[in-house]
Amino acid sequence: MKIKLRKSVIFLLSVTVLAPIVLYTNTLGTYLASSSSRNEFVEDASTFTFAGEVRPLNVLPQESSAALKEPLGVVYSEKLGDSSSEGTSASFGEHARLTRQLAGEDGLSSLSDTSSGGNGIRQVTDQVHEVALDKKEVNSSGAELIGKVNEVEQSKAKKRTVSRRSKAKSNKPSERIAVVKDNSGESGTEKQNEQKILPDARIRQLKDQLIRARLYLTLSVTRTNPRFVRDLRLRMKEVLKVLGDASKDSELPKNALERSKTMELTLLKGKQLEDDCSSSIKKLRAMLHLAEEQLRVHKKQNLFLTHLTAKTVPKGLHCLPLRLSTEYFMLNSSQQQFPNEEKLEDPQLYHYALFSDNVLAAAVVVNSTINHAKDPSKHVFHIVTDRLNFAAMKMWFLANPPGRATIQVQNIEEFTWLNSSYSPVLKQLGSPTMIDYYFKNRHAESDSNIKFRNPKYLSMMNHLRFYLPEIFPKLDKVLFLDDDIVVQKDLTGLWSLNLRGKVIGVVETCGESFHRFDRYLNFSNPLISKTFNPRACGWAFGMNIFDLNEWRKQNITEVYHRWQNLNHDRRLWKLGTLPPGLITFWNRTFAIEKSWHVLGLGYNPNVVQKDIEQAAVIHYNGNLKPWLEIGISKFRNYWAQFVDYNQAYLRECNLSP
Repeated sequence: MKIKLRKSVIFLLSVTVLAPIVLYTNTLGTYLASSSSRNEFVEDASTFTFAGEVRPLNVLPQESSAALKEPLGVVYSEKLGDSSSEGTSASFGEHARLTRQLAGEDGLSSLSDTSSGGNGIRQVTDQVHEVALDKKEVNSSGAELIGKVNEVEQSKAKKRTVSRRSKAKSNKPSERIAVVKDNSGESGTEKQNEQKILPDARIRQLKDQLIRARLYLTLSVTRTNPRFVRDLRLRMKEVLKVLGDASKDSELPKNALERSKTMELTLLKGKQLEDDCSSSIKKLRAMLHLAEEQLRVHKKQNLFLTHLTAKTVPKGLHCLPLRLSTEYFMLNSSQQQFPNEEKLEDPQLYHYALFSDNVLAAAVVVNSTINHAKDPSKHVFHIVTDRLNFAAMKMWFLANPPGRATIQVQNIEEFTWLNSSYSPVLKQLGSPTMIDYYFKNRHAESDSNIKFRNPKYLSMMNHLRFYLPEIFPKLDKVLFLDDDIVVQKDLTGLWSLNLRGKVIGVVETCGESFHRFDRYLNFSNPLISKTFNPRACGWAFGMNIFDLNEWRKQNITEVYHRWQNLNHDRRLWKLGTLPPGLITFWNRTFAIEKSWHVLGLGYNPNVVQKDIEQAAVIHYNGNLKPWLEIGISKFRNYWAQFVDYNQAYLRECNLSP
């Protein structure tokens, strides 16, 4: 009996010791060189007889040593989203669980580590010796131990197979990270997809902490803890001090990280105090709703204040006409006249129409045009202003003559033909309904678009552009200019344009879905929908060449009057000059190159710099005029370069760039 037991133990030792060595070492490579000997060994080792019973070893067929080799020091980490990596992760988790189970039950933990093969074999041998000493449990424990050993070995082989398959499937180098070790032991890391670190990541984190801190201060649980509230307020002050005016992490002080950690610890205490998530969610929603409501109110206030600022005369611009008017009335009658009056009606010259009550703005238009004119002596400027600014406008150009160019300043009050019996718009502007529209608060509340209630629409100065033939009865062509433009090139080429029977030369402004007719006109009204195309392209007033002969021939002024009478109740369009202009000159416009007229400098800070530099005329249309403090600063210099701030009147009124 003892002899049989010893033989069984020896056989068991040979299987448990030699089999792993043959399977996982290269020292027996010569023995396994031939396929016949390898297969024979596997066939012999695949089954054995124990206690009269044939038991399988469950060992996978041994692969060649060349197939088992992998790049040393290369570890591949697949993305979790990959299907192959999901299978690999699942199998790895299952094998790890099995290994931990074996280690807990039989003390075979070292078998799970492929790098400690020798220790694993030694531990298996010790376990076998312990089992062999107990004669009563040899049959059961020995067989059970061998089965578990084989299961562990099988799981190792499966790991390698799955790892090789996943690496073969992964053909996206951007989805794995390689860690390569060379012979000298140095290592380097290559990241195919580096996460882009925001330059204000720390600032965002600090601001997020402030939001969370404010939330904790509103919770009832935290308010009953005065010590926590005191600490939280102190941390908030520290974080606010650290943030300051910083816009990038590099601008933060050195103690920013320390403050952030301290705040996080305090917030963690608040989290422990408040466990009611549903109430926190409700409070957050309430705070979000309140913030949105406040934002809406602030936007509305900002819009109103912007319009108010744009239409309020700054102190310096209010001082300037007063100072100029005083000087003008101190001149004698001969000194109040401009030279070259004989050029005012010469159709061979280049005539400009400028209607403005802003002295400084009109001066910039004239100065910029003359500076770029090839022959200033052929340019004639016809300026029309109101009664209040007539003396100041004349005095400015008398004190600052435009070189060889000719200037004429007229008073709109002297146009006796322009009265309410002739002009429908003038009659409407003085009607009780129009006054009620502007000065009654209840209408302000019902009007969704405040810009249509702009006081400038009460001025007849904006509607003078529809009476050019009456103002200049002896001229053939006139170039109309707004007072918020700057000329950057010689404009004489516009007079030689062939308008092909059209009345007005315009730069079209429509894009994909804006600045088309349906934005300005009420197409729900049949008078509009039957006559005009809602997708027709809009165009810009501000720099337009007019063929006055065609105007007279097509009786454009009468067309304008007819549509103004139809719109007495403002059902066809809101107030303004562009909508009636689109209607009056419908099918009578000639499109010119866009480089002649670039718009948007008074409301759009993203106007392309290249377009501005190539433009003949740039237009500050919008509320952000360059002479106001709210003007877009990066565009102001285009306008300010044509103002001489050293001029005596400007210095006296404290006007500076």
